[in-house]
Amino acid sequence: MLTNDPFWYKDAIIYQVSIRSFFDSNGDGNGDIPGLTQKLDYISWLGANTIWLLPFYQSPLKDGGYDISDFRQVHPDFGTIDDFQIFLDEAHKRGIRVITELILNHTSDQHFWFQEARKDRNSPYRDYYVWSDTDARYSDARIIFTDTERSNWTWDHDAGQYFWHRFFSHQPDLNYDNPCVQQEMKDILAFWFDMGVDGMRLDAVPYLYEREGTNCENLPETHAFLKELRSFLDENWENRLFLAEANQWPDDVRPYFGDGDECHMAYHFPVMPRLYIALRKEQRRPIVDILCQTPDIPPSCQWCMFLRNHDELTLEMVSDDERDYLYNEYARDPRMRINIGIRRRLAPLLDNSRRRIELMNALLFSLPGTPIIYYGDEIGMGDNIYLGDRDAVRTPMQWSGDRNAGFSRCDPQALCQPIVRDPIYPYEAVNVETQERLPTSLLWWMKRAMAVRNEYPVFGRGSIRFLHPENESILAFLREDADSRILVIANMSRFAQATTVDLSEFAGLYPVDLFGRVAFPEITEYPYQFTFGPHNFFWFELRSVD
Repeated sequence: MLTNDPFWYKDAIIYQVSIRSFFDSNGDGNGDIPGLTQKLDYISWLGANTIWLLPFYQSPLKDGGYDISDFRQVHPDFGTIDDFQIFLDEAHKRGIRVITELILNHTSDQHFWFQEARKDRNSPYRDYYVWSDTDARYSDARIIFTDTERSNWTWDHDAGQYFWHRFFSHQPDLNYDNPCVQQEMKDILAFWFDMGVDGMRLDAVPYLYEREGTNCENLPETHAFLKELRSFLDENWENRLFLAEANQWPDDVRPYFGDGDECHMAYHFPVMPRLYIALRKEQRRPIVDILCQTPDIPPSCQWCMFLRNHDELTLEMVSDDERDYLYNEYARDPRMRINIGIRRRLAPLLDNSRRRIELMNALLFSLPGTPIIYYGDEIGMGDNIYLGDRDAVRTPMQWSGDRNAGFSRCDPQALCQPIVRDPIYPYEAVNVETQERLPTSLLWWMKRAMAVRNEYPVFGRGSIRFLHPENESILAFLREDADSRILVIANMSRFAQATTVDLSEFAGLYPVDLFGRVAFPEITEYPYQFTFGPHNFFWFELRSVD
């Protein structure tokens, strides 16, 4: 059952699921909510205690469900409202919380509101969206989907005006200057929280308002509305969560926490590309620099960390030189790129190197914040860069070596997406069933790493203090709270390395490896010597030994 801890999200390990791609219970080729319910025991066994669901609402599915045509209905491919209620109840029985999506910024152009708005200028729904007789307004706002969109305005022949959209032209932006829109969103939020949802990811939250002479991002009006929305949440429900998707620099994301009165959590987007830069350059500096530039946040708040997710590995928060470097190192084939990012899964990004995959996950689990695992990355799934849009990383979960990788019993041609057939990542070998049988598999390593993290709340709640070995390839930091002192030390290089670290303040204690529970030699006032294999790491608890 669920604990009654208001800060549960600090100790969470989040497992991100695309329902459509996870497990098909009825053989129609689409993953569905009953199928996800059937796999809850697997998610619990793995060690995740929170599930983040991609949109499952009524939608034309032109943008993976982020184009919603009815916020209160489940897409029939995925099941029914009753199916979702059963899933929620079963998840909660296992102590698993559920985060869903609240797409605040826009709707599908098929939504009833927009269909009514385009018909009649006098319709009350007309003012639910942002209209103009010219496409010259808000010219300082950047275009986000540079691959597909040439303007943030699209002409609507029925309406006889342009409508505003920050994303695809089939996703008109809502008008938050209209109090009716604000109330609609509160009502939608209430509908899902009353069902028992534990948190909501606020999609594309920086873009809610438009003001001339600005870039239409991170405006004061946005924060005023978020404070109002948070107040509405706190007045009506306990132990619930807002997670902000704000792809911005840390200083620009910091206001989304407010004084602990806006969002509980926010993604730390700039950390992600710098983990990949540090790995390729074999230097700790990119990681240390970005985290040292990260401002303090209120004690009740938390960052969210991830290596990959359902979107592209976004490269918006890097310099032009860094972006060119990442493209050259990780996406030389243009088909691996989309928008300003890379559409690849974790294992292909890391050349399917077990050592690199373990190292990157070790950093994900030990750096400050709550980690997110993208479904399939725990078994090292491959991707399919020949599929369109972001579908390269949204292929069916590989459960077994059976037909359709155990995802569905349907005719293979009826699958929502083709199974990955890459000979480097064959589903016959890269699947849950096979790796469950092999104690040395990536799946079992991930399970052990998650178990260690779950055992030590300091990883989710403690402070971080960087150490500075002379060897620039070695990343070392301390995670500390009142109960634990953990030393994390990692070799970012593909070659064996040695270094010394000044641990004299802990003289008399012993570094005890958290995986093997083996005590290393006692710390003295002299520099402590470490040696590492390629891409090797240690998690040590510094403590006395009886």
